[in-house]
This record gives sequence, C-alpha cells and structure tokens, in this order.
Amino acid sequence: MALLVAACGVISTTPPSPTPADFPGIAAEYARHGIDLAHVVSGDAGCDDKVLAPTAISFDASGLDQKTKVRIHLYIFRNRAAFERLRATIDGCARSFVTDPETYEAFEQSPYVVAGQGPWGADFEAVLREATKVAAGTGN
Repeated sequence: MALLVAACGVISTTPPSPTPADFPGIAAEYARHGIDLAHVVSGDAGCDDKVLAPTAISFDASGLDQKTKVRIHLYIFRNRAAFERLRATIDGCARSFVTDPETYEAFEQSPYVVAGQGPWGADFEAVLREATKVAAGTGN
C-alpha cells in the first residue's frame, strides 16, 4: 500500500510541449513585440485558392522601423503535415497580391507561413520572425 501511495505522488518535471497559438495568440505576440495590426480579414489568402483560404488571415502591419503599413498574409496550418503539403502553393498564390516580385517577403515557421509585399524594415522583419517563432511553439 505504501508503494501505491508513493507512486501517486510522483510529478512529472518535464513541461508540456507548447502548441502553436491561434490567431489571437499570434496577434498578442506581435503586439508584445511592438507590431501593430489593423484591417484583419479571415479567409483572405490573397488569391482564389479554395484550399488556402481557410488557412489564411490577412492584415495591415506596422511598427518599429516599418512606418508605413504593409499588407501581410498569414497562413495557419492545422499541423506540420498540412504545412508540408501546402507550403509550396503559397508562392504561386502570392503572384496575385505581390506588385513587385523583387521585394516579395516571405518566411515560414511551421505551422505558419508569413508572406507579403516588401520591402520590410530590418527590425520589423526580425521581430516579426521572432514573434512568429515564439507563437509557433513546437510547430506541430
């Protein structure tokens, strides 16, 4: 009986793996890092792709050294498998909303892809990347 009671008292000291944040969590992470969002539109992939649309949210962003607002498309995939399956379709979709391919900006942090017309300020981009990485958790 003492062994049974002692086993019940064992507590795991390993923290749970952080799961990726939903959009309100991502937006909060951006705000904590000094990035302001406006004109948020759910389902706006930037192109007429019925598969990407449910994963997409667009918004205007500014802050830090990005004084003018830039339109950003954030694709939030359910898991790493969906991210890997659909990642390649985003650059093709971007042709619909990018006006200057030379300054197209995009990066990925599973299960997210962030894309938009650049150029983006160096500090803005660095903080956007870091905040996205934090929000992604383990990326699963």
